[in-house]
Amino acid sequence: MRGLPPSRRRHLRTWQPGEHPWLLEDASLTKRTKLLDLASNDYFGLSRHPAVIQAAVSTLQNEGVGSGGSRLVTGSRPSHAALEDAIAQWLGRERVLLFPSGFQANIAAVAALADRHSVVLADRLIHHSLLVGVRASGARLLRFSHNNLEDLEKRLKRHSNGSSTVVISESLFSMEGTSPDIQGMAALCAHWGARLLVDEAHALGVMGSQGRGLCFGVDEPIHLISGTFGKAFGSGGAFLATNRHWGDQLLQTSGAFRYTTALAPPIVGAALKALDLIRSHPEWGTELRLRAQQWRCALNKKGWPRPRGDGPVLPLLIGSDADALSVQQTLETSGLLTVAIRPPTVPEGSSRLRLVVRRDLPDDTLNTLLSALARG
Repeated sequence: MRGLPPSRRRHLRTWQPGEHPWLLEDASLTKRTKLLDLASNDYFGLSRHPAVIQAAVSTLQNEGVGSGGSRLVTGSRPSHAALEDAIAQWLGRERVLLFPSGFQANIAAVAALADRHSVVLADRLIHHSLLVGVRASGARLLRFSHNNLEDLEKRLKRHSNGSSTVVISESLFSMEGTSPDIQGMAALCAHWGARLLVDEAHALGVMGSQGRGLCFGVDEPIHLISGTFGKAFGSGGAFLATNRHWGDQLLQTSGAFRYTTALAPPIVGAALKALDLIRSHPEWGTELRLRAQQWRCALNKKGWPRPRGDGPVLPLLIGSDADALSVQQTLETSGLLTVAIRPPTVPEGSSRLRLVVRRDLPDDTLNTLLSALARG
């Protein structure tokens, strides 16, 4: 792109799994460089868990590589129904529909709740996919300050118009590591008659009661919950969880659901086994959050701004694009893979390294990280 400074240009790198689940090798280099992965969203390491892999293989053999059609034509398989039912039961929701990607699910969710007559009140830092959904819906977009319910309430008072007002937030912001007060947000939406959409992509499996996300157990209605299988579940694809009314609305009217090839069966089988493992190990999320807090404290003691939040995403704020890229390179020379997150993904002047704590990282990872940062 013309005029794009070097610090803003992106480049693809191809990664080859190493001999351990936490190691990656830069396949684009002549000499393979082994790096400890501190960037992946595979929070529990389930993408390479033997049981998850075997479930994918078994489903592939029984149901094929691809589904061959949309869900309303010939694409529905037993695995789709089994995963939808299992997620609905786990989250205490009446209806779940699967989508090929979280991006697609978010666009479908916004389109279901909003149209050109709607006002959408969105957290200032929501994911790009949600913004694309708002634009596609034709709704008027207004933003409230990040995780600020006072600002949200002011805007609800000014713009609320019953069913034509939609509030959108995430439960764990993937570049900030922060979470809003979902209970308080839902109460505000109920009071002002607004519809609420919450993206739980990064929270599911890790946050909330037994890893069921921060929407679980909230008293007031949450109209749609978006979730993905590409993070804690180690698989791929996504879903929307809701009640019977909105589930049928999506089924009957959502082009993003109706006119796309159904999620590949092996991915569905893997996600179903991952759910079984997460349900069988509710302590995983708690242990991971405790480990993340240890990292936050240790980084703060070494003079770094304490990464905000309670989950496994730890943004290490740097400032300029060039400085963030420089620290990224320093860590790579120490065998650690992190990625500099730069505008427009994050606001100007807030470039950062996005560190991710995972369950399967070696015990000495934190000390290795602190030593590498000290050399930078």
